Parts: sequence; C-alpha cells; structure tokens
Amino acid sequence: SRFETCWPALMKDSHGVIIIFNPELPSHLKEIEMWYSCFVQQQPLLDSQCLLVAHHKPGSAGDTENLSLAYPLNKIKLIHSNLEDDPEDVRMEFMKYFKNIITFIDESREREEMSIIS
Repeated sequence: SRFETCWPALMKDSHGVIIIFNPELPSHLKEIEMWYSCFVQQQPLLDSQCLLVAHHKPGSAGDTENLSLAYPLNKIKLIHSNLEDDPEDVRMEFMKYFKNIITFIDESREREEMSIIS
C-alpha cells in the first residue's frame, strides 16, 4: 500500500489497535491478518490491546455473525457492529476496550516508576 511509509509514525508509542473490516469481503479477511501482523505482533502489543470490529453494512446478509477467524486472530476480542441495530452494545464494548487500555497504560507507568526508584 502507498501508505506503508507512514506506518512507523502511526505505530510509534501506540497503546492499542482497532481493526475494522467488512466480514463479507474475503479480501478483508486476508488483509486483517496482515494488519494484525504489522500493527500488533511487530510492535509488539498484547492481544488484549487489539480489538476487531466486523462492520455489517445495512441490508447485508448477516450470516457472517457466526464468523470464525483462524489463529492468531481468534485470540482477539471480536465485536459485530451494525448501524441499523441498537448501537448501544457496540458503545459498551468500546468503553470496555478503552478502560482496558487505560488500565494497561497506568500499570505500565507504575512499573516504569518503580524500576526508576529501585
């Protein structure tokens, strides 16, 4: 992709990665493996710092709700979003994800401060 030269800048000091994809496009299912490899594994970030969002377009088939992803993507939290349905569930999942990231940052900072002190 022509934006690959920007990736290091995007990744620098990042604490989390959200990958949004269309589960109905087979090409997207291949691409999310590449995004995961570049943005999560190579950083390296923990799987808990990553969130997968399968976004369903209005009027889409919907049978992709039972999406089963292969390893290593199946270790990551996966949520389904659909703007036609009540978006409250998605909002709650985002809030949980952001709380996790904030907790992780706080704990990392504490560990850093303790290592400086000791």
